[in-house]
Amino acid sequence: MPLDTLLTFIATTMFISATPGPNMLLMLSHGARFGWRATLATMAGALSGLALLIGLSALGLAAVLAASTTLFTILKLAGAAYLLYLGWQCWQAGVELNLPTAFGETGLARYRTGLAVALSNPKAILFASAFLPQFIQPALPQGQQWAVLLVTFFLIESGWQLAYAVGGVSLARWLSAPRRVRFFNRSCGIAFWAVGGMLALARR
Repeated sequence: MPLDTLLTFIATTMFISATPGPNMLLMLSHGARFGWRATLATMAGALSGLALLIGLSALGLAAVLAASTTLFTILKLAGAAYLLYLGWQCWQAGVELNLPTAFGETGLARYRTGLAVALSNPKAILFASAFLPQFIQPALPQGQQWAVLLVTFFLIESGWQLAYAVGGVSLARWLSAPRRVRFFNRSCGIAFWAVGGMLALARR
């Protein structure tokens, strides 16, 4: 793969991954609630979900979603509903933050949450099918190029998820007063509702 193509991919992916979305918002929330080490399980779930979506894209599901308005709408609304549910959970949390002294959830539960959030957006499949192939050079070996792109993508995505989780830990130090905890929980709830609403209204 030409160096200029790889550098363009890195710069673009750095920007896209850094943009706050469901996955990054979840890392921030879990980082504040459980600490960054416990949030590694959430990260593993989210990265597994992204790997599954990219795999489905490679198998041709992206073409099916692009052709079937009904299927895309069903998956989109299901994902939006899950994000709205997470928003409601955050809103209902009130002044309880559940900091690392008592995790309150198992690692498996956090993994499942990360996986579910990553899978909640069917547009990620279309994104993978439309974005990644742009950096593939047809005249060069395909397998090596895909390997480089995917390894680079997951390294960048993992780095940003960890950064958001660590940011959540720093944020937790500020959450020393109940009113601040309530503000944080409800802000996360509103953010999840906003992302869920945008997903529900989004077109292919």
